[in-house]
Amino acid sequence: MHLNIPKEWLFPESWQEMTKIQRLLSERVICEDRFSDLKCLGGMDVSNNRFDPLKRIYSALVMLDSNWNKVTDNSLAMTQTLPYLPGFLGFREVPSLVQLIQSAELLPDLIFVDGHGIAHPRGLGIASHLGVLIDVPTIGVAKNILVGEPESDLGSEIGDFVALNWKNQTIGALVRTKKRCKPLIVSPGHRISLKSAVDIVLKALKGYRLPEPTRFAHLAANECRRQEKKINERGEDFHTGAC
Repeated sequence: MHLNIPKEWLFPESWQEMTKIQRLLSERVICEDRFSDLKCLGGMDVSNNRFDPLKRIYSALVMLDSNWNKVTDNSLAMTQTLPYLPGFLGFREVPSLVQLIQSAELLPDLIFVDGHGIAHPRGLGIASHLGVLIDVPTIGVAKNILVGEPESDLGSEIGDFVALNWKNQTIGALVRTKKRCKPLIVSPGHRISLKSAVDIVLKALKGYRLPEPTRFAHLAANECRRQEKKINERGEDFHTGAC
């Protein structure tokens, strides 16, 4: 699958250009429901070793069946990338995620992304960044608040949620997905409303803190990193998809 994405939207040359591109792409984010039947959910995540001098990341795209509880396909990749810069995670991880999308034979109807959607200082977390570039509905599912404050205290029951507000706007929600666990921060990525994003995350729970698409992608990316380490220890060459 070929995507006609300007190179600078993936590989800017400076942090000043990154800021400019984030503001440009944030204007293209749609926080309304622009999808129909959700027969196939996708999950995307990356894994890395922060002490790796080569700055490699291991990316995973998983596809779930119509019941959202079984992986029907996955794609894996290893790439060298930029070091992490706070607020610019999209430029570190999105190129590898786009590579996986381009290699996929079929796109999910909606993709869960491990990271923020619009709950970002410039309204373009990794889920929004990816969603705009590939024009697919995305949901940001993050573990920590980047910006904003909860509107009120969050209840302790699964399914409880409160709005996350910043600069007089609601940018996401804290969602209780498992008792006695920290909530997740759910935000629209692209082509989805906050209400639908929260509803779909809750429907995709199967007893874990993470919704199934994110959980399976997390497991796949970590396994890819472990397999690459084993391959290196044997002195063999690593190939994308080998894990």
